[in-house]
Amino acid sequence: MHILTVIGARPQIIKAAAVSRAINRSYSDRVTEHILHTGQHYDTNMSQVFFDELGIPQPEYNLGVGSGRHGEQTAKMIAGIEEVLLSRTFDGIILYGDTNSTLAGAVAASKLHIPIFHVEAGLRSYNRMMPEEINRIVCDQLSTLLFAPTQTAIDNLREEGFFAEHPTLHRRIINCGDVMYDNSIHFAKVAAERCDIMKRLSLQREGYILATIHRDNNTDNPQRLENILHAISDIARKDNIPIILPLHPRTRNKLTAEHHCILENNPLIHLLEPLSFLEMTLMEQNARLVMTDSGGVQKEAFFFERPCIIMRPETEWVEIVQHKAGIIADAAYQRIVDAYNELANRNITFPQLFGDGHAAEHIIQNILS
Repeated sequence: MHILTVIGARPQIIKAAAVSRAINRSYSDRVTEHILHTGQHYDTNMSQVFFDELGIPQPEYNLGVGSGRHGEQTAKMIAGIEEVLLSRTFDGIILYGDTNSTLAGAVAASKLHIPIFHVEAGLRSYNRMMPEEINRIVCDQLSTLLFAPTQTAIDNLREEGFFAEHPTLHRRIINCGDVMYDNSIHFAKVAAERCDIMKRLSLQREGYILATIHRDNNTDNPQRLENILHAISDIARKDNIPIILPLHPRTRNKLTAEHHCILENNPLIHLLEPLSFLEMTLMEQNARLVMTDSGGVQKEAFFFERPCIIMRPETEWVEIVQHKAGIIADAAYQRIVDAYNELANRNITFPQLFGDGHAAEHIIQNILS
């Protein structure tokens, strides 16, 4: 069986590592994986380092699409993916998450009647202003196998009618667990052995806060970004705790003079270049608390039993909020500060909500069957 794996952004590269690892370990005699990188993330720190660090096979195809308007970028990807799909016989295409690369892969494969396997199916923010929400909805509608990471995702698909009988639709929905939970288990030990970032930054376990900001509704709105930075700065001063802030390239490019003033006037805020996956894993494991607008980082905080302030108006990972391990604070200064004070004093439990740590194996078994 020949499978095309489409990746294009940093989170997809990491998710694909779990499935590639499962194929190489147990299914290499039955599955040949061909990797296509769209080039959606093309910065070395945001892309290539992850292939090197996680041991993922180098892409067989690289479209080099780069950045651009959503329509322009997606159109280039569709054309490039279609050309690859026509170059040989593929038995299916694996798509991850909700980026423009995901949407492009789904459109290209569906037109050629190639089975689509969507990993992270059923996630919903119910915010159509997010391009990711459009991408995931379209991909789910076109998919043959929908691999849902949680029961909530299954319930979302049920509410949208995915379980109804259709005479011409032949699709299956599987609660396989989360491939990122697989990765967290696998790489936690690796990160502890290989990374010295805690030593380099003179950090102690639970002696710092980890923060990430990258979503365009935060970075592209100067007032929202200013609110977040003010809240981060005041939390650091109040508790005299360092805040580690790896800066996404988009965020760095959007910083205004006012933003720089907030950051430079607080020596407790440490700005870093984007971290590698292993460095990020180690930092998440040892933080006192995580502040983020990233869906993936929310989950990883939960995996490592760290409380999380969600700097978005909603989350796809509602389980985190329901189990009181996270609080949605959006980009509101007072809500962020209040969330920190509440989580710092809350007794939190972290039940096993994201599968058994073998999601990748379940995915490959279902594809084969």
